[in-house]
Amino acid sequence: MTFDNMTVLVTGASSGIGNAIVKELSKESCNLILVSRRMKLLEQLKKECILADDRCLTIQCDVAKKEEVAAASKLAKQKFGAVDIAVLNAGAGHTVTVENFDSRYAESTFGANLYGIIYWVEQLLPDFLEKKNGMIVGVSSLADNRGFSGSGFYCASKAAASIYLEGLRVELKPHNVKVITVKPGFVKTPMTDQNKFKMPFLMPAEKAAKIILAGIKKEKRVVQFPLPMVWLTRLVGFLPGGLYEWLAAKTKVQ
Repeated sequence: MTFDNMTVLVTGASSGIGNAIVKELSKESCNLILVSRRMKLLEQLKKECILADDRCLTIQCDVAKKEEVAAASKLAKQKFGAVDIAVLNAGAGHTVTVENFDSRYAESTFGANLYGIIYWVEQLLPDFLEKKNGMIVGVSSLADNRGFSGSGFYCASKAAASIYLEGLRVELKPHNVKVITVKPGFVKTPMTDQNKFKMPFLMPAEKAAKIILAGIKKEKRVVQFPLPMVWLTRLVGFLPGGLYEWLAAKTKVQ
């Protein structure tokens, strides 16, 4: 498939992977709907990519708030009609240990990483089902396979997102609506810049964006990268619980 004459929605478009995806899509002949909490950064991105008003819509929206997603969806439909491809990329993550435990971090993380997908799917489904076409691209993570120290909320939210997208893919296949799960490893973004631990196979956001868009064009079920990190997380996933916990304790986040 190509992006020609498609209307593509990108959440979390103001920075990181979303920002890089928009820059790549700006080279394509498609309409763009850019969604983020930070409107100023969206406008800067629009200007940087030289996106015309008739081909680009910027919307300020917190994807963790159902009413804001509904309002954003209404604006998108007013501008372009129906969305063809939704790249649901908005995400959040915090290093949370027992020493700084606060449930507000869980609300923020699950709100962006899981409900930010669910709320948009709720808005997109009626049109997708009616026209029997469309694509939902949900960004999860390779961290969805185990509970890593200091990242329990993040890992749990990504695991939930991956499982939800898998079930959705099965349900929507008879309706010709495609669901792609994206599982990046470590990608250099403002969020990962806050990590104080070593991140193996760290990848620039620009490279990640190209891999994701290539996977979308090929309509792959799952887009996961980089390959060494894919195999490493699979290996960790196969470890018996006791052995994994012993090893994890050796590298516990302080």
